[in-house]
Amino acid sequence: MKDDDPVKIPIDGVLDLHTFRPKDVKDLVPEYLNECRSRGIYNIRIIHGKGTGTLRKIVHGILKKDPYVIRFKASHYGGGGWGATEVELLPK
Repeated sequence: MKDDDPVKIPIDGVLDLHTFRPKDVKDLVPEYLNECRSRGIYNIRIIHGKGTGTLRKIVHGILKKDPYVIRFKASHYGGGGWGATEVELLPK
């Protein structure tokens, strides 16, 4: 598989960004949210990890601009804490 080949990920409401490069996240997250919404999945968990917080900031910036995001917050304890973000989407 080449670097520019599409990566197939399950559309199940949990997006783990650990295997993606930060530059890919800007397109991946909106596409994933749109696909979830089209499948009737309105509660999403995005796992971005704790690290330096850069990926979390990128994800939160994307979520702030998305008109279909009702709200988002850090996951509860056991759900990843501040290493993951819970997102609620506007139903179709």
